[in-house]
Amino acid sequence: MLAAGALAVTPNIAAARVIRHAPKHGSGHGTSTNWSGYAVDGSSATTVTGSWTQPYAINCALVPNSWSSPWVGIDGDNSNTVEQTGTDSDCVNGVPYYYAWWEMYPKSTVVIPAITVHAGDKFTATVSYASGVFTMTLDDTTTGKSYSITQTSKKAKRSSVEWIMEGPSRGNLTDFGSLSFTSPSATIGGQTVTPDSAGADPITMVTKQGADRAVPSLVGKNGAFGVTWQHS
Repeated sequence: MLAAGALAVTPNIAAARVIRHAPKHGSGHGTSTNWSGYAVDGSSATTVTGSWTQPYAINCALVPNSWSSPWVGIDGDNSNTVEQTGTDSDCVNGVPYYYAWWEMYPKSTVVIPAITVHAGDKFTATVSYASGVFTMTLDDTTTGKSYSITQTSKKAKRSSVEWIMEGPSRGNLTDFGSLSFTSPSATIGGQTVTPDSAGADPITMVTKQGADRAVPSLVGKNGAFGVTWQHS
């Protein structure tokens, strides 16, 4: 069920408001101006998967233009490409909008018209690599809708995996309350890794002045963790 006033974005509306996602903008050890979550660095990353419940866009009346986006991906923590798929909770002129997307950064974000996103829907996202091809799959396990696409990239280094809540380095982060990434796992160099593996990097989203914007929790059972909004 949608919150009062919440909308599920139709593809043509989403295309006019689509957000371009980006690699991590570092701000210091363990901090970033646009990412919050966990990353694991390593060579020859081949899969990453994770699940979340689509958060509501809260307080759009107070902060009328903002965005936040949970996703999983390969690359971007220490490289200039990202192969990723996820969802958005945005505020546009005070109205909540939700949509699903995939992206092969630095190419533009592509809205997934086959999936209409509602706050409260449960999603599982997977990005995998084999024989020169990336496959990005997003499942709305609440509605049963699923989408998968294959892409190639000559620039991708496959040097990290991530489970991330993203927001703008310049602009407002949508108040999403809190979000949990469940069943997160990945494969790097043939080894299974999770957010509590050795070398995993917790990332706190901060303002350019260093104040917390979104903070990851400690990792719990089966690698699960949460990200909590602090301020826009």
